[in-house]
Amino acid sequence: MNRSMITASVSMGQLQRQLDTISNNLSNSNTYGYKRRNVQFSDLLTQEMNNQPNQNKEVGRLTPNNIRLGNGARVTGTVLRMEQGTVVDTGRSLDIALLNPNMMFQVRKTLENGEEIVEYTREGSFYVTPVEGNPNELQMTAANGDRLVGENGPITVPAGFSSINIGSDGAVQVTMPDQTIVNAGRLSLVEVTRPQLLESTGDNRYRVEPGTQLDQALIRVQGRDGFIQQGALEQSNVDVSHEMTQLLTTQRSYQMNAKAVTMADQMMGLVNSIR
Repeated sequence: MNRSMITASVSMGQLQRQLDTISNNLSNSNTYGYKRRNVQFSDLLTQEMNNQPNQNKEVGRLTPNNIRLGNGARVTGTVLRMEQGTVVDTGRSLDIALLNPNMMFQVRKTLENGEEIVEYTREGSFYVTPVEGNPNELQMTAANGDRLVGENGPITVPAGFSSINIGSDGAVQVTMPDQTIVNAGRLSLVEVTRPQLLESTGDNRYRVEPGTQLDQALIRVQGRDGFIQQGALEQSNVDVSHEMTQLLTTQRSYQMNAKAVTMADQMMGLVNSIR
């Protein structure tokens, strides 16, 4: 009975992780640039019990002589799915949608201790904020002020500009009031080659797992045409109907394992009551 309870309770704990992942997908179904995650399971070690040591008594038997007992299932990991989401027009010049499903923007974040790290995101809603100590220049940033990374460093534009044009190759050109064109730089994009090496950091961003070489998970992309659409954003790639189906299936599995624990407890109670 203890084995039944242990097997079921172990599986319940792992199913809870799947429920958490599905809930997170559903809650971000309207988050621009969000990429859903799938949970992968595998069987735990299987134990083989020799319940019939006398092989002569099993002549002609077609099934194995021994009993194979499992110990439940475990989550081997969550897989980041990089399918392209629907691109919607916003009409805002600093909204940028990536048209290649494996591309990501680079954002430079400053930590509390002053250290700078690079994070990756598909969310392309950017802004311009003043450069500290230089009121004549603005820099392209994320909503929280983290700097957008260009091929030659941060992308800065002159203050008082009339419009900003971002080409399909990531080149940023600024039009001044006197119709002068200023080249402000080019977006630095990366292509994700191994999504399983990306770790979520919150705020719809990712980083390469500590201890992993960047070139094992990412490839830097420079000057490629046709990967960017200005004035648009990519919606989440979460399929709500699929996630709801997975949610119901997981809940049924959880209930089944909970029922197994209850039945095992009842049977142990019956055995203990025998006098």
